Amino acid sequence: MWEKLRDDFYLNFIAEDRWRYITDGLQNTLKITFFAVLIGIVLGFLVAIIRSTYENTHKLKVLNAICTVYLTIIRGTPVVVQLMIMYFIVFAVHDPGQIFTAIVAFGINSGAYVAEIFRSGISSIEKGQFEAGRSLGFNYAQTMLFIVMPQAFKNVVPTLANEFIVLLKETSVAGYIGLQDLTRGGDIIKSRTYSAFMPLISVALIYLIMVMIFTKLVQLLERRLQRSEH
Repeated sequence: MWEKLRDDFYLNFIAEDRWRYITDGLQNTLKITFFAVLIGIVLGFLVAIIRSTYENTHKLKVLNAICTVYLTIIRGTPVVVQLMIMYFIVFAVHDPGQIFTAIVAFGINSGAYVAEIFRSGISSIEKGQFEAGRSLGFNYAQTMLFIVMPQAFKNVVPTLANEFIVLLKETSVAGYIGLQDLTRGGDIIKSRTYSAFMPLISVALIYLIMVMIFTKLVQLLERRLQRSEH
């Protein structure tokens, strides 16, 4: 048994430096996830502010309508379809590269969910906080930025972290546009060695380890935020 495992390991990872498919794919996965998270946070924050402003003041009606359409389309269609539309239609003429396309597609997708997470966090803050900000001489934007959003962020950290974990795993469909991500790397090894167990289990374990590390970091952040409240 041990000899077979050793032979399988050599065949799948050592022979012809096939381990590079995993490491190169992992680099692409982390790169896509990192930049897509940044886009998702910025886009989600802006959309949440626009929608919350409209709900509280009935201003920004046109922007709110645009945001509503954006949320409906993105949340109502599969991310793999959005990725292929971005690659085969939007960037069909001027191809900026597979990684850039994936970052934009996943970032836009994540932004829709982050927006609703932020908006729910803003809605959880008592209306009295807005009145307190006004009494201190803040305008609506200052009240939202300095008083409401810091409290809302603390409330949504667990949900926000879960969204980023989902995003990390969703990048596994990047292979649909020919991009060599972590999952695609394992699939390439499988197609070369005709052995599915070792490469696919390795890919699954790497995803699991990354999720566990990220979950631990989020727990540390939550504890720090709780201590800051005291």
